Amino acid sequence: RGVCPLKQILHQNEDNTLVFEACFESGNLQKVVKVNEFEYQLTLHTDLYTGRHTQWYYFQVSNTQAGMLYRFTITNFTKRNSLYKHGLQPLMYSEADAKKHRVGWRRTGDEIKYYKNNAGQGGQQYFSLTWTFQFPHDRDTCYFAYCYPYTYSNLQEYLVAISKDQVKSKFCKIHVLCHSLAGNIVYVLTITNPPKSVKGTERKAVILTARVHPGETNSSWIMKGFLDYILGDSGKAQLLRDNFVFKVVPMLNPDGVIVGNHRCSLMGQDLNRKYRSKMKKFYPSIWYTRNMIKRVMEEHEVFLYCDIHGHNRKKNVFMYGCERKQQAKTPYMDPRVFPLLLSKTCPDMFSFPDCHFRVQKSKEGTGRVVMWKMGIKNSYTLEAS
Repeated sequence: RGVCPLKQILHQNEDNTLVFEACFESGNLQKVVKVNEFEYQLTLHTDLYTGRHTQWYYFQVSNTQAGMLYRFTITNFTKRNSLYKHGLQPLMYSEADAKKHRVGWRRTGDEIKYYKNNAGQGGQQYFSLTWTFQFPHDRDTCYFAYCYPYTYSNLQEYLVAISKDQVKSKFCKIHVLCHSLAGNIVYVLTITNPPKSVKGTERKAVILTARVHPGETNSSWIMKGFLDYILGDSGKAQLLRDNFVFKVVPMLNPDGVIVGNHRCSLMGQDLNRKYRSKMKKFYPSIWYTRNMIKRVMEEHEVFLYCDIHGHNRKKNVFMYGCERKQQAKTPYMDPRVFPLLLSKTCPDMFSFPDCHFRVQKSKEGTGRVVMWKMGIKNSYTLEAS
């Protein structure tokens, strides 16, 4: 963010003040006020060049004391409602627990409350999240996050491992789709088995994208789960690679991910409202993704397009699809069929009643609606709580 925080120097051994840091990839924390010995008020950065979208947080805490009851309160959320009202807990990672016990991120916190506060500025209403907890170890370094972090570096390490794998690299080709505004590579993967005959070139295409909104890290974990599966050696994965060409853009907004934004790009814009835009210079990943899909449509019938997201107010996993008011009753073309199949296949994870298929005017610039209007019948947004 161009600003390096001043590090607190602890001169005395008995100074138990916590030391906070967020100057690392995907970190987000603007300010901390020590209210009393074990209570701290935290303020988050808004998305760069906006005054909004305080949702994602990820920060480090050191100089901890075990067994003491701490209270953290984040004071400048902007959403009126939150799953924190319905049982969601913050995530914590302890370096000591990871080293000694191989324990990673875990949910933590008691007395969790999400409420309207009196700190609004310029007509903006703010909401607070407060929780109590205990650190597991003295002088530990811990991290707190809104959701399980998945950074741009995590993606790059994953793709390097694929490229070095002699088996996977034969049917998964990794290319540069474009460069972001900050010069980061936006990757596109082409996954399909080499055709055994001329008929193999008639395969239908499946297009998957993720992480257009940086704070929705669960979309990256879902994408990783899909890639682990489709690149695996199971019979079903082989069959899918024999019958389809998969085009995958695993991280549409690397700049936003790196700087710790929740929703926007470095332009301060929501890229999932820019799929109709012709401004290649400002929204390169969106422009190049749309053009890539147009080229794929010239060579293959596109069976499915799906953009993967995370939802911060609704439970379950569900889909948004597209249908016209006067839709022809062609059963296999009905956009409800694919989500219904998902709900039948995994009823404990996927909720069909939470799916919606109406095209709202405010969503006409989204990937789902634009691809549908380009002619892809099965065009979806996948949302995960």
